[in-house]
Amino acid sequence: MSGARLSDGAAGGRMIEDVAPLETAGPADVTFLDNRKYTEAFTKSRAGAAFVIAALADKAPPGMVLLVTEEPYKAFARTVQSFYPQEEVTPFRAASAVIDGTAKVPADCAIGENVVIGAGTLLGARCAIGANTVIGAGVEIGDDCRIAANVTLSHCLIGSRVVVHPGARIGQPGFGFAPDAAGHVKVPQIGRVILADDVDIGANTTIDRGSGPDTVIGQGTMIDNLVQIGHNVVLGRGCILTGQVGISGSTHLGDFVMAGGQVGFTGHLRVGSGARIAAKAAVFRDVEPGATVGGIPAIPFTTWMREIAILQRLARKKDGR
Repeated sequence: MSGARLSDGAAGGRMIEDVAPLETAGPADVTFLDNRKYTEAFTKSRAGAAFVIAALADKAPPGMVLLVTEEPYKAFARTVQSFYPQEEVTPFRAASAVIDGTAKVPADCAIGENVVIGAGTLLGARCAIGANTVIGAGVEIGDDCRIAANVTLSHCLIGSRVVVHPGARIGQPGFGFAPDAAGHVKVPQIGRVILADDVDIGANTTIDRGSGPDTVIGQGTMIDNLVQIGHNVVLGRGCILTGQVGISGSTHLGDFVMAGGQVGFTGHLRVGSGARIAAKAAVFRDVEPGATVGGIPAIPFTTWMREIAILQRLARKKDGR
């Protein structure tokens, strides 16, 4: 399952009862090390077993069983899933739920208190809808989706195994208007939001519907809490956006783009597949595939770090240090 190999084949019968961090793990727990910054904590850990890369295996304390792998964090994640599997959906329909007669809600779904489901909405099998969530007319949701409490969904198509955490807003009108001194003219937003399979949307994140083209979130993309995605944005497969990222309208991200906390993207940009954006960066220009950028405005990461080092040297020289 984890793909790791035992450093000591004779230890294969040892009983492990739980998972835990390095600092708190005990003899019956399994833990992991994938960052050299935590090597000291690893050497002092009381864990009974640990996932670790081969290069750090010699740092293990006596008696710890090692599970050697090139991807300790991924192996640990799979192990946590085994210890704490997702609960199966128990079919349920709260008496307080309001479901339009034209909506299709399979009997094996769980529909919480005060849920509202609009006309023509289609839910897939084994979906769970949390309390107070509102699903607008015509929304389509695939199989095995988990929509948490206090979510609003409108003008969207959602794939299978999608998770939407509490308070997320998906499919509301995008921010579009034509400036005019006599009064700004609102541009009607007539597109949709499309969430592909296995997307995860964090709490209180907002994803605007397109203005004509659709807003698209690619398969397996993971979006943290408090992220804002504007109209017509397209994200490729497997992107990772951490907290408070903001993406202005019509920006396109390729596959597996990673953006750190509070990164801001201006509109109509193209960010190539595999690009990495450091936290708090402001991206005003297109980013090449595979590039790593940071700073305000965002520039190649190594250039940004050199500029910071030069400024620090100048500041020390001015201060006479």
